[in-house]
Amino acid sequence: MISELRQVIRSIQENTGIEMMLYSSSGEPFSNTGKKISSDFEGIRQDVIAGETYFKTEYKSTQLICAIKGCGPVEKNYAFLLADMIENSASRVTNLSRNEFFKRILLGECSPSDVEKYRTKYAVPDLPCFVLAVSFEGKTSDVTALLSQYAENEMDSAVAVSGKECAVVKFVEEQSEYQSAADFAGFVVRSLLEELGIKAQAGVGGVVRRFEDINVSYQQAAAALRMSALFNSKGSVHCYRDFILIKMLEDIPEGKLGEYLSILLEGEARELLKDEDMVNTAEEFLENSLNVSETSRNLYMHRNTLMYRLDKIERVTGLNLRKFSDAVTFRIITILNKLV
Repeated sequence: MISELRQVIRSIQENTGIEMMLYSSSGEPFSNTGKKISSDFEGIRQDVIAGETYFKTEYKSTQLICAIKGCGPVEKNYAFLLADMIENSASRVTNLSRNEFFKRILLGECSPSDVEKYRTKYAVPDLPCFVLAVSFEGKTSDVTALLSQYAENEMDSAVAVSGKECAVVKFVEEQSEYQSAADFAGFVVRSLLEELGIKAQAGVGGVVRRFEDINVSYQQAAAALRMSALFNSKGSVHCYRDFILIKMLEDIPEGKLGEYLSILLEGEARELLKDEDMVNTAEEFLENSLNVSETSRNLYMHRNTLMYRLDKIERVTGLNLRKFSDAVTFRIITILNKLV
């Protein structure tokens, strides 16, 4: 029980950013480094000298005392909130349907102990798994019903996350007809179009070894969908690993990104990025592995026109996109331009 309680406290701390110290109902610390505190109070007690706020709560009928740093009206409000979160954590998933329970796990709204309850209750297999985030325009119940038909085992499932997005969870077995997560995502998108006439986009999260990390895969899949829309990515299947560079840059403070962009762009270069035809030509060239002939065919553009545009980009930015290193630099510039 103590181990489960510690997991609940850890989850609450991660979600709120408020660090708590845990004591028994008699004031004995649960950690070896803590000191015994007075338990002679009701509800909430604030110790100005110690600079701490103490509050009583319970978990599964076990009486507890918790302490947080600070002593004032804000900390008193925190104490009421945290006590309620601890008391409700034991029962908050009891009456949930399987789909709602699973949805909360994907969204990161469940504690490790809640996830373990789900795993035990529904006999979740000890297999690697991944998540697809699928966005669409259509009736959610029709989409989830269709996708649920393509499960290879009873734990593969589709659950509605919002009115226009669902998550598809797939466990990876040794014998599978799909070569990769992206291959399965392509099948899902094609099936929605062929069976229901619904156009969809799928974000593909990474494969995680433990079911406890399924939320990580979902967050990656959702991020892939978001970034594919931001950068007008081609196709209908978008893997998170293809956006790692964008995610790395996105995590840098905006002020620093602006500084990098100002270093990379000089003079007319900023104006060139406002020219959609030029930027689209460059992006297509990069997408086609710097192949002039392939790019010309895909853009229905004469080879000479393409070469003229590439030469103009080089003249304005100093970057020869036919060189791999310069092409990478240009790609970073276009990403920074959209993030800043």
